[in-house]
Amino acid sequence: MAGLGGWYWWLEQLRALPPGFAKANGRLEAERVEIATKYPGRIAAVLAVEGQMVDAGEVVARMDTKELEAQLRAAEAQVIRARHAKTFAETVIKQRVSERILAKQELDRAATLQERGHGTVQMLDRRQNEMKTAQAAHDAAVADLNAAVAAIAAQEAEVARLKAQLEDSVLVAPKRGRIQYKLAQPGEVLSAGGRVLTLIDLSDVYMTIFIPARVAGALGIGDEARVVLDPLPGYVFPAKVTFVATEAQFTPKMVETPEEREKLMFRVKLTIDPELRSKYENQVKTGLRGVGYVRSDRDAGWPQTLVVRLP
Repeated sequence: MAGLGGWYWWLEQLRALPPGFAKANGRLEAERVEIATKYPGRIAAVLAVEGQMVDAGEVVARMDTKELEAQLRAAEAQVIRARHAKTFAETVIKQRVSERILAKQELDRAATLQERGHGTVQMLDRRQNEMKTAQAAHDAAVADLNAAVAAIAAQEAEVARLKAQLEDSVLVAPKRGRIQYKLAQPGEVLSAGGRVLTLIDLSDVYMTIFIPARVAGALGIGDEARVVLDPLPGYVFPAKVTFVATEAQFTPKMVETPEEREKLMFRVKLTIDPELRSKYENQVKTGLRGVGYVRSDRDAGWPQTLVVRLP
């Protein structure tokens, strides 16, 4: 019994941390991205499966676009129709300009004849009315041209909107990561924002731990840290402190005594080194339990048990 007790004491001494270090239990986490529909519709195909690694921009699902394609063809036909209307309006304007020139010439001749006493007032009034009519017809033709130009712009905007909607009907992975959940099947009708797949963003893998205020107060963003995972106890992974909460979580809510203030716990995020994460991304699994180690004294050297050791 004495020998067993001594052996246990020796193991605890090996596990004990020197001053300036702290540890806390945590688990690996990563940002979760929901790949969802932007518009309501029916799912035509889901191309990704659970556990699959996908690259940013890779197509993972498609929506049924038959109705949108029909609307697009109709909108493109309206653009052609509006352009024809514009061409017709330009031709009419040329005709109205000729009519206005002729009416002006007739009016000038009637006015000259009337001044010389060879024309009548009635003839002059008639030419003036013809000039006003020609001018009004010209103005109406210009208005028709402006309407045709506006119609072209409106229909082209509708075509652009439908093309954008067609593009949004192809669901792509926003980032490189692993598909965690398949939430919808082909043939299902989803509303706008309906979730199809859940993606784990492996570009930001981290461990969240909670440490007391006396340790968190000495930590800074970018400080070195270590992570040891329960399934791989013989390996030590390098990490950095990338987040320290500005508000503590504690019990009770109102703290008055020094003893109670020790219950204040600050959330700290330890982010795994990006190069290392990329190297072992196929082995990275969120939810793995482990222990995170932080160093509140930057001048202290890491103990031998926490020297980086990789698989």
